[in-house]
Amino acid sequence: MNAAGFPLLSLLTFLPLAGVVAILCIRGDEATVASNSRWTALWTSLIVFVLSLILWFQFDSSVVAPQFVENLNWLPDFGVNYHMGVDGISVLFVLLSTLLTPICILASWEAVQTRVREYMIAFLVLETMMVGMFCALDLIIFYVFFEGVLIPMFLIIGIWGGQRRVYAAFKFFLYTLLGSVLMLLAILALWYNAGSTDMAVLVQKAVPSSWQYWMFLAFFASFAVKVPMWPVHTWLPDAHVEAPTAGSVILAGVLLKMGGYGFLRFSIPLFPEASQFFAPMMFALSVVAVIYTSMIAFAQQDMKKLIAYSSVAHMGVVTVGLFTFNQQGISGAIFTMLAHGVVSGALFLCVGVVYDRLHTREIARYGGVAKVMPSYALVFMLFTMASVALPGTANFPGEFLVITGAWKSNGWVALGTGMGMILGAAYMLWLYRRVVFSRITRDEVRGLLDLSPREIAIFAPLIVLTLWMGIYPSSFTHVWEASVAALIERHEAALAVPRVAGL
Repeated sequence: MNAAGFPLLSLLTFLPLAGVVAILCIRGDEATVASNSRWTALWTSLIVFVLSLILWFQFDSSVVAPQFVENLNWLPDFGVNYHMGVDGISVLFVLLSTLLTPICILASWEAVQTRVREYMIAFLVLETMMVGMFCALDLIIFYVFFEGVLIPMFLIIGIWGGQRRVYAAFKFFLYTLLGSVLMLLAILALWYNAGSTDMAVLVQKAVPSSWQYWMFLAFFASFAVKVPMWPVHTWLPDAHVEAPTAGSVILAGVLLKMGGYGFLRFSIPLFPEASQFFAPMMFALSVVAVIYTSMIAFAQQDMKKLIAYSSVAHMGVVTVGLFTFNQQGISGAIFTMLAHGVVSGALFLCVGVVYDRLHTREIARYGGVAKVMPSYALVFMLFTMASVALPGTANFPGEFLVITGAWKSNGWVALGTGMGMILGAAYMLWLYRRVVFSRITRDEVRGLLDLSPREIAIFAPLIVLTLWMGIYPSSFTHVWEASVAALIERHEAALAVPRVAGL
């Protein structure tokens, strides 16, 4: 707990469930239930966001150890504790989750008109799982939240998605679940070796060398799907295309970060030898993802699918940075994950704005939008420039740091990663030109209305964050500098100590 002994992390994690209970207690006709459910979910998520700001303001970035720690016996006979805490690596991911949740609820205000009560409940449960996952310091607790995310997201895609929503939902669920089964087996093996699943214990009790490689691959099977890395990325475009706009926002903004966060929080600290051994494989898969999915994006005629493939490319940059094992690379990977969460979420919202008006995402159906929606065109331009890592916007500092860190490890990897920035600029500018600057060829485009006050309120915090992260990146990087430096120091020290083969 924090200095005052107040369980802030538990409150942040489980307060959304109080909103769920409140929504379940709402009575009245369908319209009344829908309206009150929206407002209850919005106010609950806003309160959680305010509490997360308190977490950030009270966080001491100079401290390496986890803060706001809560450690209670849960299954003492099996060495499993309810162990929660945040450090410089995780605290901003908590804020990202609590920021995007109310934005998603606002974005769904008019778009979702059926089963509104159930939809809002799904989003609040999803928030609990996301926040709990980033706070968990015990592998079993982490696994519960990590897998718990699948259930509300499965429902959001499968019930409120597009025409192929059931196919996309099951594909999403099966891909992510199957990989995680191997991780669960690895967690049980770690418990057998150390007698505990608490990270504080596991880091101190080194995993034998003969086990590390198998453990790494088991965790890799789960985290690689979540990133998603090539070639296990194919579930993502389908999930994005069929999900409602808010589902795509939270999927790209937070859920894709689960894999990168898992590599950073668990794979690298627990399996240093294996992480070093498999780094060339991670580089190869990541560079292929950056180049291949960027080229695939050129062929897309669906705006959502194009942005989905761009997300795979950006997350390829992240995994390159994580396995450089230097300050620049890992800091850049964390920064890129946070920036991508903001920018990609905003891009899906931009697609949702025009989709809500014309009910099509086909690029060919648009053109000349700037003439009738100038405010929208300006907002879309900002996030397009941020996506291509224009200096002064959010993605530039992170991608620059990753390429710098990659150059220290391997110049060819840095070159391949940099190709993603060039290709990304090409397909994003092509998208923007076709949608915004082409001639108006369809009468329905001429009748489009510009951004509403609700939509401006949705975009405003994302605009501020995009510019803030681009202009003043050190206000974010200083939060995790000490934690990353400690992680690298432990990694190098672990590699310097000979391991005992076998248990």
